[in-house]
Amino acid sequence: MPTIMNLPKQNPEIQTRQRRMTVTLLLGFSSGLPLALSGGTLQAWFATADVDIRSIAWVSLLGLPYLLKFIWAPLMDRFVPVWLGRRRGWLLLTQLSLLLAIIILGTLSPEHQLPVMLWLGLLVAFCSASQDIAVDAYRTDLLPASERGLGAAFATGGYRTGMLLAGAGALILADVIGWHWTYWLLAACLGFGLLGTALAPAPLHRAPPPVDLRSAVVDPWRDFLGRNQALLLLAFIILYKLGDAFAGTLTTTFLIQGLGYSTMDVGLVGQAFGWIAMLGGAVYGGVLMLRWTLFRALLVFGLLQAVTNIGFIILALLGPNYPAMVVAVGLENVAGGMGTAAFLALLMALCNPRYTATQFALLSAVAATGRVLVGPAAGELVFSYGWTVFFCGSFLIAIPGLLLLLPLRMSLTRLDNGATQPDPQV
Repeated sequence: MPTIMNLPKQNPEIQTRQRRMTVTLLLGFSSGLPLALSGGTLQAWFATADVDIRSIAWVSLLGLPYLLKFIWAPLMDRFVPVWLGRRRGWLLLTQLSLLLAIIILGTLSPEHQLPVMLWLGLLVAFCSASQDIAVDAYRTDLLPASERGLGAAFATGGYRTGMLLAGAGALILADVIGWHWTYWLLAACLGFGLLGTALAPAPLHRAPPPVDLRSAVVDPWRDFLGRNQALLLLAFIILYKLGDAFAGTLTTTFLIQGLGYSTMDVGLVGQAFGWIAMLGGAVYGGVLMLRWTLFRALLVFGLLQAVTNIGFIILALLGPNYPAMVVAVGLENVAGGMGTAAFLALLMALCNPRYTATQFALLSAVAATGRVLVGPAAGELVFSYGWTVFFCGSFLIAIPGLLLLLPLRMSLTRLDNGATQPDPQV
């Protein structure tokens, strides 16, 4: 009979991949968890304490560090902490700072220390955005080209799980154990991120940091803009998820105001079931990308993102129809998860290891431009023409990004092979 000693050992390559995916998942969770704690969850805490609406409105400005993180990202490329190296060192520093800031925030009360809580919320957002810089840079340097899609899927799953816990989970916990213990418990959950940092292997792609601060600020843009089809790539980054983002800005409003579903229905289907569908789509898309080229994944997943918007067109024409609503929400989230996996893999592939923190922060800011700007236009379109025209518009807006894939095919093929444009400073 076989014994433990003579059982076949697992392939070392598979073990290494499993470790990278585990670390990517844990760091994704750690990155998603703090987002709501300085945003929607903090607003809810203020609202239950009967804080006036003008003060609550200031919470929305606490999200500014997430939009401006590219400003200090060059510092995290240029300077190397004394422990664990450039990427893992910044991971540890930002996580410990975030842990301390959330614990202190949980000790305060909006009835007595509202201004201090707002400033501390801003500090939490700053530390969280800085952790995002470190996580994105480390993940990009860690994963080989063949694993970027799967790694993006695990990162997305972890990120959305952290967001769900700190959002809906925090609201439920606050009813049971109160706000102070809720924030302390969620701070403790950052231990998963620290575990990820402890398990993190050395990055696969390593390059020396920029020689000075000027190089850290200027050279990342010069490096990117010096590549073939750089402006076309930037246009694609803005447009690829635009149709998906356009529809997503008002999907919850459509289900509640347009179709008359209760908040319970929307919470169960739009949030809980949607999260499961998104997670499944991201993981399935990441697995497919182990075999598919980046061009094929972006094209197929992008088409699915566009086509699944048609489900909401049908839903707008049908009116309230629970089974149709479940199908439409499920398909849209599956396709969105697949598209996100491919898109994050693209951003990782575009980063030069010398400037990963800065370039990823810049590219993600460019990608967010469309999502930020479509909100007012989406509201005007619904107000003037109704929900059916709105979702038709979201389908049409997705097409230009897909068309840009055709002239970019050769550039994407080079990225599949791990090729990057040479850095003139190296």
